[in-house]
Amino acid sequence: MTESAAQSRARTTPRILVIGGGYVGMYTALRLQRKLKRGEAEVIVVDPQPYMTYQPFLPEAAAGSISPRHVVVPLRRVLSKCQLVVGEATHIDHSKRVATVATLATEEEGTSGIEIPYDHLVLAPGSVSRTLPIPGLAEFAIGFKTVEEAIGLRNHVLEQLDIASSTRDVDVRDAALTFVFVGGGYAGVEALAELEDMARYATRYYHNLRPEDMKWVLVEATEKILPEVGEEMGKYAIRELRARNIDLRLGTRLDSCENRVAVLSDGTRLPTRTVVWTAGVKPHPILAATDLPLNERGRLKGTATLMIDGVEGAWAAGDAAAVPDLTAEEPGKECAPNAQHAVRQTKVLAENILASLRGQPMKEYRHKYVGSVASLGLHKGVAHVYGRKLKGYPAWFMHRTYHLSRVPTFNRKARVLAEWTLSGLFKREIVSLGSLEHPRAEFELAAGGPPKPDAP
Repeated sequence: MTESAAQSRARTTPRILVIGGGYVGMYTALRLQRKLKRGEAEVIVVDPQPYMTYQPFLPEAAAGSISPRHVVVPLRRVLSKCQLVVGEATHIDHSKRVATVATLATEEEGTSGIEIPYDHLVLAPGSVSRTLPIPGLAEFAIGFKTVEEAIGLRNHVLEQLDIASSTRDVDVRDAALTFVFVGGGYAGVEALAELEDMARYATRYYHNLRPEDMKWVLVEATEKILPEVGEEMGKYAIRELRARNIDLRLGTRLDSCENRVAVLSDGTRLPTRTVVWTAGVKPHPILAATDLPLNERGRLKGTATLMIDGVEGAWAAGDAAAVPDLTAEEPGKECAPNAQHAVRQTKVLAENILASLRGQPMKEYRHKYVGSVASLGLHKGVAHVYGRKLKGYPAWFMHRTYHLSRVPTFNRKARVLAEWTLSGLFKREIVSLGSLEHPRAEFELAAGGPPKPDAP
């Protein structure tokens, strides 16, 4: 992949380098491969994983309603006309139009990475979990941003039920049955609601566990949850969750989770083996490893055409970019970094890259936010869409219908719909496959070596 200066000059076909294979990266590359003429440009996509994760389905994957493999979209299959490089961009020098990428091969070779020259750059690395310097957080907490974390959390929750069912130690039992989620946004609320639903169903198969034995706690620093669905629907969600005996601690922070004890800012101490951190995201670190302009929050300074402000040949959208919202009434407002904007921005982004290649005028991105939907477990949800407010089953049905329409490829749509149909006809699966996280543990033990310790 590394080119010499002579090879770079000899290359006549423009190269479009897409950093990131998430919403923005995959959809932009997909549109480009459909619209580019033969020999007009080549597209290279760089991402640490060979798949795109449809994150709105992570809570259902954690609850067992959708198989993990149906939450991800294989990039090699979808982007058949693009070149995929599985690796992590570590540095971008746009003044030289070169990106440095670390791959699995460069790690084995002991080199710093390969250099990929480009003519146009699309920066769409997404975001990473925003953590705080809380004692014990790095050692004991679980994230909820990847499919691996979602399935790991499902296995972990079911293992806690097994621990509680088989111990005679009251303290161990109480800690195993206490589940603390930090963050009252989409990820935290939907993950907690789906897993609580699953765990409550699973207790019927344990002779000495009851749903009321479990303690589910949601910790949120502000005074509301799900702000995207509006104040009224947010309050309904609070009532719905509390009616299920879920302990909502609003206006409260997590101060510590050392030694399997969650200490809250209101003084509460909760012995627990499960702390799930979903308290927001921050820009990807690669943005700081570029020579491109950033705003005060570390996001790229974008324009309405999705070109990076003041920089030729560099584009950005989604979580990585601060894009002005042309439909907002107040001046200076930016588009929210959510999937609704990200997916729609990719259409304008791809068309503007094509226009730039062809010397044509570019379009500006404008989209008025239509609302949000959120699941609160099986057959339960809230929605605020086009000014209409829905709750309960209608909102849940809208949540499923909307995301089924948005998940990429007909193949994935059909598989997800089939799974939902079958799950409505049969009972839930409540099997824990905890060995997936450590597949060599049994063999190591058989071979005489000590098994690797399980993650907390």
